[in-house]
Amino acid sequence: MPEYLAPGVYIEEIEIGAKPIEGVSTSTAVFLGRTERGPTEPTLITSLTQFHQLFGGPFSFEASQQEVTPYLPYAVEGFFLNGGKRCFVCRTLGDGATQATFTFDHEDGPTFSALSPGSWGNRLLVVARPSEENAENIETFEVYLLPPGTDLSPLLGNSQQKAWFRQEEENLVINFDPVVLKRLLDKARVKEVYPFDASQLKDQLERNSLLIRMEKDLPSDFSPGLYLLGGGSEGELKLENYTSFFETLAKTEEISLVYAPYEEGVYESLIPRLLAHCEGLMDRFLVIDPAPNQKPNDLLQNPPRDRWESKYAAFYYPWLRVYDPLSQGLKEVPPGGHVLGVFARTDTERGVHKAPANEPIRGVVGLAYVVGKGEQETLNPKGINCIRALPARGIRIWGARTLSSDPLWKYVNVRRLFIFLEKSIERGVQWVVFEPNSPRLWARVRQTISQFLTNVWKDGALMGTTPEEAFFVKCDETTMTPNDLENGRLVVLVGVAPVKPAEFVIFRIAQWSGGSEVTE
Repeated sequence: MPEYLAPGVYIEEIEIGAKPIEGVSTSTAVFLGRTERGPTEPTLITSLTQFHQLFGGPFSFEASQQEVTPYLPYAVEGFFLNGGKRCFVCRTLGDGATQATFTFDHEDGPTFSALSPGSWGNRLLVVARPSEENAENIETFEVYLLPPGTDLSPLLGNSQQKAWFRQEEENLVINFDPVVLKRLLDKARVKEVYPFDASQLKDQLERNSLLIRMEKDLPSDFSPGLYLLGGGSEGELKLENYTSFFETLAKTEEISLVYAPYEEGVYESLIPRLLAHCEGLMDRFLVIDPAPNQKPNDLLQNPPRDRWESKYAAFYYPWLRVYDPLSQGLKEVPPGGHVLGVFARTDTERGVHKAPANEPIRGVVGLAYVVGKGEQETLNPKGINCIRALPARGIRIWGARTLSSDPLWKYVNVRRLFIFLEKSIERGVQWVVFEPNSPRLWARVRQTISQFLTNVWKDGALMGTTPEEAFFVKCDETTMTPNDLENGRLVVLVGVAPVKPAEFVIFRIAQWSGGSEVTE
């Protein structure tokens, strides 16, 4: 208490009554998987444009004598197209991944290095463009990221210009056709142009380039020409490349949705690790993809619930057909990224209590397998949420079940509503810690939580025509023993009645003769 030593009027500020609880975000996702390029630590992305700037777009690479096209870029695009606002991207690199480089033979020459490891760096072309007045002087230093599969053969011209390709000591090309070069560079995914200053170029790249770095300044006799980087590789992707992010992600409290697109050879062992991550933290929800080319009978013979039963996960089927900028045709991709976008859109427009189902999926032109009503009747009880092509209604998510066999946690929206409530209350009552554990504090805690749950009920997330029917909050001598009080424990009991989705809408229709008595 303050001291009052001189006569006068004193004003004190005190706290009484409830403190407001602010609802937490429920739609921030994390994506784990391969990207074309970019940082290798979890990075917050708030738009598709930002993702393309940092991580690139769809890409492919050679692995074990076959072409591999990772699905994460398509998943992130589907997330933002369907209403997602924020996500963390964890770029997974395989063991042994290397950065593309270009090293000059000159002993004072620098090494150009791709900003991050991966085969993408093998498509980096540096153009030291000569001045029109003097072909010996460099006017601009330009860096281009060429599209996957770019054919460099038009640049060869005649047999004397084969040094275009980086082979042993044949690194530098001075003679090139400007018209052919312009046609090639116009197709580049990313273009960076810097006024040439040999003494300042290294610092300019360090500050501004999203593509390339240089270990030391250029020599004074650096010549105009074209320099193609090489030696970048993706490496072999293993389970450890995913799980290395878990410690950091566990500390990132805003994450509420988790997803890793299907990856051949590692997915079956990855899902249990992701489930353990979600269940251990109890504040995030996992979306799982089926394997490619699966039919309903395949899922019934090996149900996902038998392998991954959890109230913190949901399974969606089938794969989606989307436009592929790489092939300029259609491509089948796993559904998880688009589904998470629908989660985020539903949360924003209706609230987390609304089941993310009977909602259209944007950016999709078809399904890898068209599920019929009879097939869904066998899949839905197994916790397999189908994506259906419905007449005159388009492609929609037509299921809202978790992979839990517990009827209390059957529905996705119920599980996610409780995550929202638990996390919001946990954050909103941090002020209680170390307060005097007395009836006065108990009353303030009851009032604080009751006001928050009343607002949740008004939003339509809880059952009941009155708050008393929707929830209760107890914090008194009945919830705490003398031993609890002696050991500094404040125990609050909260019960809520969540709304359940109208999964089966039934109309009972009968003929009625007007005026006759109607009996049930």
